[in-house]
Amino acid sequence: MEASVSGLATPIVQPESSQDPAAATTSEEEYIGGMRLFAVIASVTLVGFLMLLDMSIISTAIPEITTDFHSLKDIGWYGAAYNLVGAAFQPLTGKIYTNFKAKWTFISFLFFFALGSLVCGVASSSAILIGGRAVAGFGISGLQNGAMTIITNSVPSHKRPALLGVLLGCSQLGIIVGPIMGGAITEYSTWRWCFYLNLPAAAVVACVLIIVPIPERSGRAGRPVAQILVSELDLFGFALFAPSAVMFLLGLEFGGRQYPWQSATVVGLLVGSVGMFAVFIAWEHRQGDRAMIPLSMVRKREVWTSMLAGTFLMGGTVLIFSFYLPVYFQAVRGVSPLTSGLYVLPNIITSIILAVISGVLVTRLRYYVPWVVFGGACASIASGLFTTLSPSTTTGEWVGYQILLGARGAALQMSFVAVQTVLPEDMISIATALLVFSQTFGGAIFLTISQTVFNHSLGVELASRLPGQVADAVMMAGARGVRDVVSGDDLAVAIQAYSVAVGHVFYVTLAAGLGIFLSAWGMGWHDISKKTPAGTETEKGEA
Repeated sequence: MEASVSGLATPIVQPESSQDPAAATTSEEEYIGGMRLFAVIASVTLVGFLMLLDMSIISTAIPEITTDFHSLKDIGWYGAAYNLVGAAFQPLTGKIYTNFKAKWTFISFLFFFALGSLVCGVASSSAILIGGRAVAGFGISGLQNGAMTIITNSVPSHKRPALLGVLLGCSQLGIIVGPIMGGAITEYSTWRWCFYLNLPAAAVVACVLIIVPIPERSGRAGRPVAQILVSELDLFGFALFAPSAVMFLLGLEFGGRQYPWQSATVVGLLVGSVGMFAVFIAWEHRQGDRAMIPLSMVRKREVWTSMLAGTFLMGGTVLIFSFYLPVYFQAVRGVSPLTSGLYVLPNIITSIILAVISGVLVTRLRYYVPWVVFGGACASIASGLFTTLSPSTTTGEWVGYQILLGARGAALQMSFVAVQTVLPEDMISIATALLVFSQTFGGAIFLTISQTVFNHSLGVELASRLPGQVADAVMMAGARGVRDVVSGDDLAVAIQAYSVAVGHVFYVTLAAGLGIFLSAWGMGWHDISKKTPAGTETEKGEA
């Protein structure tokens, strides 16, 4: 039962409890509401938006950066340093949030994100810029997990799905507006503001979170830091996992771009990654429940299917459409980056709306599996329709396809709802970190697959339709430059080739959507109003 709230000074809301009064005095959970809750949700959602914005905004600024630093050879590292470090540290952040206070841990990661942005903004060389991206990557490794942990701490379970939907849905806007903002900033100011703009936003978020009291659930918070570092964080496990993840992602980054897939560099990275990961699994098995990634948790069907359906495959579909729909609009339809960003809004807006609606309704219907099944079905059908894209596809058709695609937003937060339902409270932060990692990992793998499919399809189409030198010129020109190197009949052929190549990419998302649909059935038909592992009854607190 929530008290009347009107501002940041409102007392923390305490839900009714059906537990024994003596137990309630030691274990009763506290929640927040009103303007305080709004401030917290707005703050962590802004950080989620900044994370994805920082990932995509640099894409249109890179040409200017390479011109300033004469660093064409470093292009790949501007994005890779950010993503590699972020992915490598994500599983460890679950243990950190389990053992330290969520608010101050989140602010600490936010500080590193801001510090990395500052270093990038003032960078005097390409090496310093790459270093700044790595520091920012360390910062973002704990931010999405931290945002979800703070939401979990702040509201009762029946409010979490809707708020997680707001967080994940609104964060996606960062991917879309990033290239548009990056292009505008680079054209009218300097690329350095692509990084500077993170600083005031981070400062505002930090101030809000410092002022607003946020409930804590970490049972181990308050123990000596040295003791936690030695006995709880499984740093040796992290020392095995991080190189394995980095080597694997580097292999994907280098393969087919800087080195052939069969080169000793790529094969060595991938084989080394697998070997070290095997050692890591053996160590985690030895550690048991004290491991960085407890295998007993991952073996639960509900957990690994949530990782597969809700984040790994879903993360792949989100990123592929975010990258290749603009390619279709810019290369095939000939529109500007700004216009292409506006053209993909039907997908994003529908996704946000469905994420919020499903979050509200799942608390009434009490089961999350139908929403994941629905999201996977919509992603599959929409992907099949997108394979038919051509230069003559009408506006009504591609808008309709995107609205159907956006319906997958109904599934966005359900994997996080699932693990919160089937796991004890002290394992939720670890499971959330794993879900975030699998989302990042899935995005990297699916982008690599989609790039291979796109490049191969485009190369075959151009080689079969145009003279060799013209085909090579089109390939080198890129999506935005195709109209600068060919015209007339050759341009029509090149546009058709781009359309076919983009259509082939969406066969990858079709497969991923089917995977979501099929694996969703394994996520378990659990009533979200009950905590099954701990054996507790339905939460009685009302907000």
